[in-house]
This record gives sequence, structure tokens and C-alpha cells, in this order.
Amino acid sequence: MYRYTDFDRQFVRARAAQFRDQLERHLAGRLSDDEFRPLRLQNGWYVQRHAPMLRVAVPYGVIGSRQLRLLAGIARTHDRGYAHFSTRQNVQFNWIPLPQAADVMDKLAEVDMHGIQTSGNCIRNITTDALAGVAADEQVDPRPYCELLRQWSTLHPEFTFLPRKFKIAVSGAAEDRAATAWHDIGLLLRRNESGAVGFKVLVGGGMGRTPIIGRTVCEFVPWQQILVYVEAIVRVYNRYGRRDNAYKARIKILVKAEGRRFFDAVNEEFRHILTRDVEGSAPLLAQEAYDRVAAGFALPAAVQPLAEVSGPPADASLTYRRWWQRSVHAHRVAGYRAATLSVKRPGQAPGDVTDEQMERAADLADRFSCGELRITHEQNLLLPWVRAADLPALYEAARAAGYGTPNVGLLTDMIACPGGDFCGLANARSIPIAAELTERFDDLDELFDLGDIDLHISGCINSCGHHHSGHIGILGVDKDGAEWYQITLGGSDGSHHAPVPTPGRVIGPSFAAGEVADAVEAILDVYRARRVAGEKFIDAVHRLGLDPFKVAANAGRTATARHEEPVEA
Repeated sequence: MYRYTDFDRQFVRARAAQFRDQLERHLAGRLSDDEFRPLRLQNGWYVQRHAPMLRVAVPYGVIGSRQLRLLAGIARTHDRGYAHFSTRQNVQFNWIPLPQAADVMDKLAEVDMHGIQTSGNCIRNITTDALAGVAADEQVDPRPYCELLRQWSTLHPEFTFLPRKFKIAVSGAAEDRAATAWHDIGLLLRRNESGAVGFKVLVGGGMGRTPIIGRTVCEFVPWQQILVYVEAIVRVYNRYGRRDNAYKARIKILVKAEGRRFFDAVNEEFRHILTRDVEGSAPLLAQEAYDRVAAGFALPAAVQPLAEVSGPPADASLTYRRWWQRSVHAHRVAGYRAATLSVKRPGQAPGDVTDEQMERAADLADRFSCGELRITHEQNLLLPWVRAADLPALYEAARAAGYGTPNVGLLTDMIACPGGDFCGLANARSIPIAAELTERFDDLDELFDLGDIDLHISGCINSCGHHHSGHIGILGVDKDGAEWYQITLGGSDGSHHAPVPTPGRVIGPSFAAGEVADAVEAILDVYRARRVAGEKFIDAVHRLGLDPFKVAANAGRTATARHEEPVEA
């Protein structure tokens, strides 16, 4: 893990002290709501449907056990006993009273945490593969580059007020588990023919009202120049991005509208920055700067190559073998594995985690993973440094702590935003739909028979639940003040389940809330009836097309359902 320097700590604590002064002036009436709003947003504080919401930054998803325990304490002392893991690998609190906000920021600073740039029209939290640094298929470790990008982008004076929020994802593995093509900028680490490290750069991806897959703007940027190239992209966007319409302000709209002209402008700006100053003021990355940051990502001292373990023993129980199959991941260090702790469970919204569950996860990290965890894009936790020989003990401890359900990658390992229960932007609730589906598909034999299925739920077109990239996507829409839901099929984030990133397609008019689970079940019945041996759900959708699934889903529609054309997604 990256370790904060004295400068880092002074910076974060000074920012917390500044926020306390701003909050006190606001509560005393010396700063109006309009004056205070940009100040709180710069520190991750929103005002949602019922109460303030705090988004805590977890850079590239890496978190220590001490930090997780501190978050558990905040949930217990200041919130209602739980927090929420977001798809951007951050942590959110939904019920902290605003007068306690400065106390919370001081506590976060004590463990090197903050909410800076988790909101607002700036460069947001840099994300990556949860298996970064440990994945067996990793070509280059992306974590040092993520940290360099974080340091460069934090409070960058030129990019504090962009036309709209800006998201960057980095991947260094053969399989893209970071959904890079769905981001404003996607960076794919590669080695060229001579072995030099560089980046393939994608730009203009995004979800929302107009789902677009990012396009390649450059096949190979040497790593020393990547900050320059990212600066060129963001500068062109900052100059030409639309500010007159929030729905058309993302970079994807600019890239779609300008096409080749946008790419040419970026490359021209790139050349300009590289040559603008003979004294070398362009922000090239020096080997010394990389080495300084990379030192924080060396193998933990306790991690040494061990005898390899091929798999679970032949006499292992069915539940253990299933857990190994779904939750245990190959590792680049011999004798080690990474293990996912499934947060998804009946009676609890996807991504939600209680204070007690956070404490137990921190204990598991200390015992089995050198005190380190990862928050995953799928809203779970991952232990990156588990000895393969310790997996049986981890399994028993994870089961006792409520983290042993072997549903990772299956239907009930769904992604969902908080939806209308919390978010003032949402058109419909996500949590009740997720709960009904979790209850409906609670049989592990059935889940294993269905196999890999990514189901994503968003409460509105802003797509915080990433419904566009779900094999099955569910989108909440408002119709005359009532909650309705569109269903999409065939989406992909670009990972191994479906390596070509693709937006899902709407299968028909919207469904009433009470019809969604039946429609999903009808869709799965078609898959069960018409799949070929070994065929995954997403492959069956691509082979069969949407029509048979659409017919089945609509067959169970109630007589009162509205047969309107679907809203454009």
C-alpha cells in the first residue's frame, strides 16, 4: 500500500481544519447554503433525499484494516450503523448529521483518508482492477501509476471546474477488469516489442443518457509521458466541452461530435506541452518519481513464494469447493491466492455493510492478508495476500463472519445503486428490486446452474448502478409519478464474461415494480431451455438475439401494464 508522507498528512489535516472553519461559519449563518455548497462538495459532502451523504475517497480501492475499523467507528458513532461500497471503489455514509461533519473529517485524517474530489466537476477517484498487483495475468502493476495520477490530479488548479465530472480507470492485466472503455479516459498498460512500458489510451466512454464505448486515441504512450497526454485530453475537453447543457457536458459527447478533430486537437496539444519550455517544465515522469511511489507497492515483508497448491482437496466439502471456485483467484506469487469476501446477502442492500461486518473484515485482513483489503467494482471486499495453505481456515472464518457465500459472479452478486430510497436524483428505488431478486434466486444449486451473470440495477439514467454494462440491466424510470423499470440485455464491461464492452439493449416497454422479478425469471427460463452445452448466458443472448427473451419477458406482463415505447437509454 502507498504510505502517506508527512506532506500528505499535513495537507489532509489542513484541509480538514479548513472545512471545520467553513462548516462553523455556515452553521452560524455567515455562509449561505449557496456559498457553502461548493465548499462541502469539494470535500465529498452531498445533501441527498433525507440527509447529508459523505463520499470517502479510497484511491484505486486499496484500504487498510486500520482504516476500515475507523470507518466502522464512524458508522457506529455518527451514522446509523452501516456504510455503502460504491462501484467507484469508494465508501459512502448516508445519515451523518451535518453539525458532526467536521468531526468526521478529523477522524478520517487520522488514518490518511478524506473526501477530496469524490464529487464536483473535477477528476474523480482513479480506479483500477481490484486484483492490481496480485493478478496472475498482470502485465504491468497499475497501482504506482494510479497513485501518480492521483497526486497529479488532486486539486489541479486548471481542472478544478471542468464542464462535468471526469473519471479515469487504469488496467495492467490481460483481462480488463477495470471497465476502462466505459470511462472518460481508459488507460491500458502494455509493453511494446522492445519491452518498454506504455499506455494504450481510450477516451470518450461513459454511461448515463448516452452510453458510449471509449475510442482509442493513441495506441502507445510511453509511461514517462502519460501525465502530459492525460493533461492534453483534459485541457482540450476543458476548452471545448459544453457548459450550457449538463446532459451534454461529458467528454463522450464532445468526442462523438468532433471525432477525428478531437483526436487531432489532443495530439496537437500533447506536442505543444512537450515543447512549450526548453527548461523542461512539461510534467514528464522521471524514473526517480516512479521509484519513489512504486516503493510503497513492494510485496509485503511477510509475503514470500511458497509451495504451490493446485486446488481444493479431493475430499473437500461441496460448499468449500464452490467457495474456492467462485471466491478464490489466481495469484502472481507462488503459494498465494486472492479471495473475495462477498458482501451480498439476503436482507441487506448490495454494497451495504454494517459496522460489525467492517470490523470482522478488518480482522480477517489482519489474520490472512497482511492487513490489506480492496473494495471492488462489484461492491465486495477482496483480500489480496492470502496463503493458499490458509484458505481452509479463511473459509471457516469468513463463513463465521458472514462473508462465505459462494455467489461471486453469479446472479445474486448484483450491482445496485442506493436508488430512490436515498438519492434525490433517482426516479425509482433499486433496493426493493434487488431484495426481491435475491429472495427469488436464493438456491445455490440454481445459481451455479445459471452460471456467470452480471445483473446491474440503476435508479435513474445517471447509471450509478452501471445497468448499461450488465448482462441483465435494470433501469428505474418515472412515468406520471410512478416507478417503472426498463430491462436491457447483452451489456458487458469488457471483462472475461464478455470481453468486448457493449451497451445493453432495451427489450421492450417498461415493467411495473411487481413485474421485474417475473420478467427476469422468464428471461432465464429461455436461457435454460435454449442454451447449448457449456454456453454462458451472455453468449446465449448474443447467439439467439433479443426476440425470444423479449417475448418471454412480456408474456407475463399484467393487464394494467403500459405498452409504450421505451425511453431512450
